[in-house]
Amino acid sequence: MDTAAPFRPLDLDAVHAFVLVATLRSFTRAAEALGTTQSAISLKLKRLEDRLGQRLLERTPRQVRLSSQGAAFLDPARRLLAAHDQALAGLEAAPHRLVIGISDHVAGRDLPQLLARLRGGDPGLVTEVRIAASRDLGGMLERGELDAAILRLEPPPDGRVPPIEAGEPLFIDPLAWFAAPGWEPPPGGPLPIATLSAPCGVRGHAVRALDAAGIAWTEVFVGGGVTAVGAAVLAGLGVAALAPRAAPLGALDVGERLGLPALPSAPVVLRSAVNDRRSRAALATLVAAFRAMG
Repeated sequence: MDTAAPFRPLDLDAVHAFVLVATLRSFTRAAEALGTTQSAISLKLKRLEDRLGQRLLERTPRQVRLSSQGAAFLDPARRLLAAHDQALAGLEAAPHRLVIGISDHVAGRDLPQLLARLRGGDPGLVTEVRIAASRDLGGMLERGELDAAILRLEPPPDGRVPPIEAGEPLFIDPLAWFAAPGWEPPPGGPLPIATLSAPCGVRGHAVRALDAAGIAWTEVFVGGGVTAVGAAVLAGLGVAALAPRAAPLGALDVGERLGLPALPSAPVVLRSAVNDRRSRAALATLVAAFRAMG
């Protein structure tokens, strides 16, 4: 007589919760991404650990990290979820694609980590990302060219707080003055600045702040994107107003040292036109990752 215990398959919801916690390194962010509570996530993880007979996560008051067994299980867990999604995709007429626009002032050097976390949350999702100015992304979303957009809402010239129109707030993004290490402005001359081409909200803030402070300035470089402006900064051409997340590695905040005026912060929001469960879940993962890094 066969007395072997009956086979019990893994709970895919629990595996998904584990992958999210491992990817975001946070029960709170994983709960936000799944639209549930920390206690519900904890319960799923406990049941998964009980099923596997292994401790997958080490929990401390300040951080969540993988145990050795959890690190070994993470890639197979991702492959399991990918196989599940592939099986479902075989029943669909076309692959599932999500087109997201991200402001070039917001994307910054954290973009690879953000995309890795998005991919980790749904390995079978095809993601298309377009980087552009917020004003352009808003129009693309209205024309149906994007499923969602992450925008920086620049405050108007009068300093009022801009209305957050039909957007989910992510974080408040500051601006600062950046220059190459050791860079000094030419003595007695106007301040050389590198900017994006007009119209650009950040450029407008920078020149208005300089004018209000009575600081003479001259444009020495006009870039077609934040990456180009960052390259001009590192080349020592001048200073630039940039969000810290978008400043190139190696550039320094020189505003206080050079006596440059303070620049306004702006809210960053998500605007979305998606209504299917899978896209909403992917965006929730992205939102949680942005907030974790914000």
